[in-house]
Amino acid sequence: MAGFISKDTIDAIHNTVDIVSVIGEYTKLTKRGAIDWWGCCPFHSEKTPSFRVDAEKKMYYCFGCHAGGDVVKFVMEMEKLSYPEALTQLAQQSGIPVRYEDGVKPDLIKQDNTIEKYIELYERTASMFHYLLMETDSGKKALEYIKKRGLTDETLKKFKLGYAPADRKWLKQFLLKKNFSEAFLRQSGLFSQKYPDYAFFSDRLMFPIFNRKGQVVAFGGRVIPPADESQRKYLNSGELPQFKKRETLFGFNFAKDSIRKNKKIIFCEGNMDVIAYHQCGLDFAVATLGTALTEDHIKMIQGFVADGFVLLSFDSDGAGQAATWKAINLCRQHSLTVKIISLQGGKDPAEIMLKYGKENLTNQVNNAKLDVDYLLNILGKKYPVDTPEGKTKASLEFFSYVDSLQSDIQKESSLDQLSQTFNLKPEAVKRDFLNRKQAQERISIRQNNNQTEEQTQLNLNAELRGLIAVTADVNQFEKIRSNLVENDFLNPDARRLFRVLEDCFNAKTFSIPDILTRCDNKALAQVITNEISSGVYQKDNLAAIVDDTIRFIQKNKIDEQREVLIKRIREYVVVTEDDKKQLDNLLIQKLELDKKAQSLLK
Repeated sequence: MAGFISKDTIDAIHNTVDIVSVIGEYTKLTKRGAIDWWGCCPFHSEKTPSFRVDAEKKMYYCFGCHAGGDVVKFVMEMEKLSYPEALTQLAQQSGIPVRYEDGVKPDLIKQDNTIEKYIELYERTASMFHYLLMETDSGKKALEYIKKRGLTDETLKKFKLGYAPADRKWLKQFLLKKNFSEAFLRQSGLFSQKYPDYAFFSDRLMFPIFNRKGQVVAFGGRVIPPADESQRKYLNSGELPQFKKRETLFGFNFAKDSIRKNKKIIFCEGNMDVIAYHQCGLDFAVATLGTALTEDHIKMIQGFVADGFVLLSFDSDGAGQAATWKAINLCRQHSLTVKIISLQGGKDPAEIMLKYGKENLTNQVNNAKLDVDYLLNILGKKYPVDTPEGKTKASLEFFSYVDSLQSDIQKESSLDQLSQTFNLKPEAVKRDFLNRKQAQERISIRQNNNQTEEQTQLNLNAELRGLIAVTADVNQFEKIRSNLVENDFLNPDARRLFRVLEDCFNAKTFSIPDILTRCDNKALAQVITNEISSGVYQKDNLAAIVDDTIRFIQKNKIDEQREVLIKRIREYVVVTEDDKKQLDNLLIQKLELDKKAQSLLK
């Protein structure tokens, strides 16, 4: 069909792209056996790996949350892309030319080009800002400031730090000369909405913000001391087609390999914190971008640190403590172990690095406190815990942390530690905690009892399982279509899948991705994916499953025919000789059906 990505392109993507490498960018995978890779699911929180990638079938499946599919679906889910957008991204990453049916490129794909043009704009702007910082007199003040903070030329180049000129009209004129249109620049986020000739960033030290692939998608800007106190100290780009704050971490493109290797990550508050940590060799540090730690941030990293831990490096003031508390609870809700870095000797990592050197900063990171110790210390300072009232308030606040723990053993251990720290009777502490949680737990139990898997919404009987076996090995389809037709299937979901298989067979586009693409029922597509990815259908048993399905359906047909004949025989009234002959004929037909049914049972 005109406008659709061509079948040859889709085949090239599925044949070329390594699903293990793609998924390995999101969660750590370990090989088990010849073709199986296992890791913690990137779609939900878990400590024990239940996420399986089949390198041969090029499918993934989670035995915990039942997410599953091929590499295109994985990219769609993780990057929140449409089907053609995911195909285009995978093709570009693998150097595969994207071609379209009849050479017609649809409007849907034009959105990709727009994002690519935004990235091209930001890449070019970042290079220009970097040049102004490193090579011109206009950037000299910013360069002197950042070097006084201890950053080396190597670090400045790695993070591509730059300088935005004080002349707010300069950037517009520069980019117009580079053939970017007025209308495009107006929507780019680089200029004021009210005054479109004026740059959003001016006379600031610039921090390019990279996506996970290392492309510049946004900017952060810091005023250069001494600065007008009326100015905001930090500015970040707003939401853009290529940039979502809740889904982006500053420095993640540089840190992801180290996070995977070390099984730990440092969450910081500011860009400079990240850069200082990296310069000291602690290159598993990242920062949120003007927003609190989110579920999306946790999903980005949980597969890498599920059996490691998260380090939090936030300010020690009231706002920093509040952010730390929220981050601890969020991480614990996702079964992640948390430690807190309480910096001593400076207000931030850069100052400590400059004053005492990287060894001092490294030692402070290595001596990070477990979150329970940190929280009890904070509560001991916040409340007069030498009084019953203070102990009660501290305990009630601590209970929110206990709620976030996913292990009963961890909960009990934390309550015991609370008792010891504030000299309380363990029985009283546990009683107060349980009484407060009793009503919530009853509600939770009811909800868990009412949960059902999505598969139960479909009738996953022998008919449907047989056709799923055909999907796993399309070479079996000719056998099944030579023995059965669509109306032979009683299960409506099986009939639907038979039609899809027939369409693929006729179009000569017979592969698992083609079948899933043509399947317009999401629940059915998910069941197909889950069943195949679960490993139930192995090569050595697929033919037997298909043969059993054919016999099962044929026997059902015979049984229906027999029931009709038996009813006619019972109701038949013999009056004439011809009536007797007709009855004998019905009895002969029944006998033949009995023989056929018996042969199918052998």
